[in-house]
Amino acid sequence: MNLPNKLTVLRLIMVPVFFIGFLVRGAGGSGFVIGGTILMVICYIIAELTDLLDGKIARKNNLVTDLGKVLDPFADTLSHLTFFVCFMGSMIALPSGKSMALMPSWAFIIIMWREFGILFIRMLLMRKGKAMPANWFGKSKTVLYAITTLLSIAFLTSDAFVPMGRGVEICYWIIYGFFSLSALASLMSFIVYIKDVFKSKILSDMTR
Repeated sequence: MNLPNKLTVLRLIMVPVFFIGFLVRGAGGSGFVIGGTILMVICYIIAELTDLLDGKIARKNNLVTDLGKVLDPFADTLSHLTFFVCFMGSMIALPSGKSMALMPSWAFIIIMWREFGILFIRMLLMRKGKAMPANWFGKSKTVLYAITTLLSIAFLTSDAFVPMGRGVEICYWIIYGFFSLSALASLMSFIVYIKDVFKSKILSDMTR
């Protein structure tokens, strides 16, 4: 296994450790909240660094492999969905008295359906040795995922160390807006992707 694939595997390892940090954070007590949050931040940083490096190293040194082509998007999907599950399970107490999940469940459902749908279609295309180029909505989705995850991590970290008072509600609705945009971009990228697949007729000869 080459270095880029090893970095991708490391990213996969960080995903369950991130989830453990989330569980520790919710165990109760300020010590658990701080410890769990620190673990989540460390795992997130490592995951993002490996995601950034594996592709660059693979392209620069001509180390792109069939395993890497499958492993990298799988690691991306698994990490994003795990992060979002944790955000959906993070309850935020607003000054208004309401307790809201950091990530709305409807946004998570849309994103989850999209991610598994894209993985399934990619599997079909790979059997034919084909690949569909990324569309504008897909690139926007990637950027919005990154921004929303970063904002959510920063929010949970700030909430663990420095109570934000009434500012928590403003921050919450800003993040809610980014989750909404992420779900919209995710849905639109899937629609465009499906449209391009049908238009290309790549899968038209598949038997039922």
